[in-house]
Amino acid sequence: MRQNFIETTLTSMKQKGLYNNIKTVDSEQGAYLNINGKKYLNLCSNNYVGLASDPRLKKAAIRAIEKYGVGTASVRSLIGTNSLHIELEEKLARFKKAEGCLLLTGGYLANMAAIQTLIGKEDIVISDELNHASIIDAVRLSGCKNKFIYKHADVKDLRRQIPEILKFKKRTILIVTDGVFSMDGDLAPLPDLVKVAKEIGAYLMVDDAHGEGVLGKNGRGIVDHFHLHGKVDIEVGTLSKAFGVMGGFITGNKELVEYYRQKARQFLFTNALSIPDTAALIAAVDILAKSDRELKRLWDNTKYLKDELQKLDFDIGKSETPITPLMIGDENTAKQYSMELFKEGVMATPIKFPMVPLGTARLRLMPSATHTKKDLDLGIKKIEKIGKKLKVI
Repeated sequence: MRQNFIETTLTSMKQKGLYNNIKTVDSEQGAYLNINGKKYLNLCSNNYVGLASDPRLKKAAIRAIEKYGVGTASVRSLIGTNSLHIELEEKLARFKKAEGCLLLTGGYLANMAAIQTLIGKEDIVISDELNHASIIDAVRLSGCKNKFIYKHADVKDLRRQIPEILKFKKRTILIVTDGVFSMDGDLAPLPDLVKVAKEIGAYLMVDDAHGEGVLGKNGRGIVDHFHLHGKVDIEVGTLSKAFGVMGGFITGNKELVEYYRQKARQFLFTNALSIPDTAALIAAVDILAKSDRELKRLWDNTKYLKDELQKLDFDIGKSETPITPLMIGDENTAKQYSMELFKEGVMATPIKFPMVPLGTARLRLMPSATHTKKDLDLGIKKIEKIGKKLKVI
């Protein structure tokens, strides 16, 4: 009897097109992938500027292993802090034009730490309705009872709620938003949020997972993109997308970062980032800081892919970034589209409930600096072929 609800749930997911058949990659991440011995065009990776398989990162990781070993064997707050962790935090802070940086083992954990450490049960959180699951979970973990959700990217709706928000006197207020919304590729109205935060005395936090390495000068993120340095209190970033490795970080003023270092449970009770990961990330930051060559190629490829898809009458939503949603709607159709493309040698995974609301399923296409125009033309040709077959266009 105990297993009945599990079996029923899995069966239902399969019938509704919500079941995720996870594929196993047996190659490095690049313009192409090997799966079960076959080569596939990779149009669904977050490897924006190609650093996941960059030889400079590989060499940095190997050198570090030879000197320091592999694991850190402890949490950072005991004996797990290696000199490489400090070097990476200092370089990330300079790169982000921030006073301080705290390194964690994942972007998800960084969001959890940033919110749960700052906010208590009686405090106030103001959140965009389409914020990432890690933000939603972090608010839940904080136990905060006073949550205000505003319509997506709608500052007027946020302002409408201010009188109710300000009834809670002498409490910490946090406004939190994604920088780049990962399912649609649009940007948060950060300049307007800065104004609201200043007016009501709130902290402003941005989770810039898909903006790091993509937006701003040399990929410094959405705060740099809008020229808002010093006006956003908390920036959270991931190191598993454009930076090509894994991990997460929080940047802000020195006092706030030190508060997190002393109090954040996700820092205090999680093993330190591994030696090869940390060394590779130092190389990644150096590469992005010195050159925007890969970044320019990414944006050239993004414009080309979007222009060609729009010429074919595909609905690609309102994306302002390389994230390119191919809007389908029906979950089963999106799943079938992905399966048909896979047969044609193209990897483009379906995004469906619960990652997006029911009835808004899509393929999320992700161009990279590693793609050539020939690669993109191949993908577009296959996308057009299956789109016509499934009557999406």
